[in-house]
Amino acid sequence: MHWVQEIKPLLRVDAMDGVMPKDRDEQTGKYTERYTPEEFLFALDSLGGSAGTQEVADEVGCAYRTAHAKLTEMEEEGKLTSRKVGNAKLWELDSSEDG
Repeated sequence: MHWVQEIKPLLRVDAMDGVMPKDRDEQTGKYTERYTPEEFLFALDSLGGSAGTQEVADEVGCAYRTAHAKLTEMEEEGKLTSRKVGNAKLWELDSSEDG
C-alpha cells in the first residue's frame, strides 16, 4: 500500500497536465486561459450550431472536463444554451443573437 501513496501524487500531476494551462499570471498567480470562449463558439458553429460536450472538446482539442466547464460558464453568461438529451447535454448557439 505504501507504493500507492508515493505514486498517487505523480499520477495526479500527469492527469492534470492535459487539463490545466501551464502559464501563470505573475501578479495574481492564477493560470492563464488556454482556450478562449471564441474557440468554443467557433467549434459549435463548425459543428452545425449544436453538439455534445465531447464533440466540442474534440473540435477544440481540449479535455472533456475543460470543455464542460467552459461551456457551462458561457451558458451562465448567456452566450449559448443547453438542453438535456437522454443522458447528455446538447450545447446550442443562441439563435436569437446576430453573430
